Amino acid sequence: MTPRTIRAEVVLDKAAWVRAMLGELQRLPLATEEQFLSDHRNPAAAESFLRRALEGLLDLGRHILSKGFGEGVVEYKKVAERLAEHGVITGPSGQRLVEMAGYRNRLVHFYDEPTRQELYEICTKQLADVEGVLDEILAWLRRHPERLDTSL
Repeated sequence: MTPRTIRAEVVLDKAAWVRAMLGELQRLPLATEEQFLSDHRNPAAAESFLRRALEGLLDLGRHILSKGFGEGVVEYKKVAERLAEHGVITGPSGQRLVEMAGYRNRLVHFYDEPTRQELYEICTKQLADVEGVLDEILAWLRRHPERLDTSL
């Protein structure tokens, strides 16, 4: 693949999607674990919103690798690793994104494993990690405007 410019429209759409999913997660009743678990729909909604936020973030990374670096990366964990190797995100954020990709894979392929309590813990303690990685990606793009295609 030949590197080209990264489509700003795709970046904006994916970033908005990730933020929308995080917003939905934050609207769930998360004040206490008891409140969260009192309705069986809350963990199901949390799982869906979390998975879709992670997929949006990783798909954004895949777009950057494909268009900006000419790399066709399929596996989500590799997306995280390659973003860190290219300096789009820091090494620690790359490691966190690898872990997020692994968790996304658990949600999809081992859907019976994640517990309701685990989802509550993630929603109350780790959503900032998702936002942090997104912010790093967007900051890198702001530092490299020459890599962006802003045409319609």
